[in-house]
Amino acid sequence: MTETTMAETTREETAILGGGCFWCTEAAFSELQGVTAVQSGYAGGQVANPSYKQVCTGATGHAEVVQVIFDPAILPFEDLLRVFFTIHDPTTLNRQGADIGSQYRSVIFYQSPAQHAAAEKIIAEFETAGAWGRKIVTELSPAPVFYRAEPEHDQYFARNPYSGYCNAVITPKITKLRKIFAARLRKPA
Repeated sequence: MTETTMAETTREETAILGGGCFWCTEAAFSELQGVTAVQSGYAGGQVANPSYKQVCTGATGHAEVVQVIFDPAILPFEDLLRVFFTIHDPTTLNRQGADIGSQYRSVIFYQSPAQHAAAEKIIAEFETAGAWGRKIVTELSPAPVFYRAEPEHDQYFARNPYSGYCNAVITPKITKLRKIFAARLRKPA
């Protein structure tokens, strides 16, 4: 694995977001208009080029994240964050459902002061609305090195839609995404 940056044009932006298992977040963000690429990976730890097995121990300090390349003219960063906060529980520290450990933490690794300000704004928006009835514990940190996950994690949901984990965990998130953000979804080809 190597250090990866996917944004290739000045028009696109990069977001690095952790909302539990990266299989879930990759599947959701892949359905949005304006998203040109989603890559599962690891960020925020102390070990260079970590493996999935290492990250799963919780000892490396990395979070499972996705690197999202998007066109802010089609999908503004604030709207990307609204999706992010809708498809996971940002009130549970180091946990998403049955996935427990710091590798599953809710985190926004911001790329710029503008992304940091937008993240603070959207968190305040959800807090004010009392969306969960509990305090949001999403970590906000400057973007560290992003390490691409192993190829077997790429498009996991698309390749394994009927596996037990996908049926129990990912499908309900995708159903929620499609209901709440129908206007933001890619148009069928």
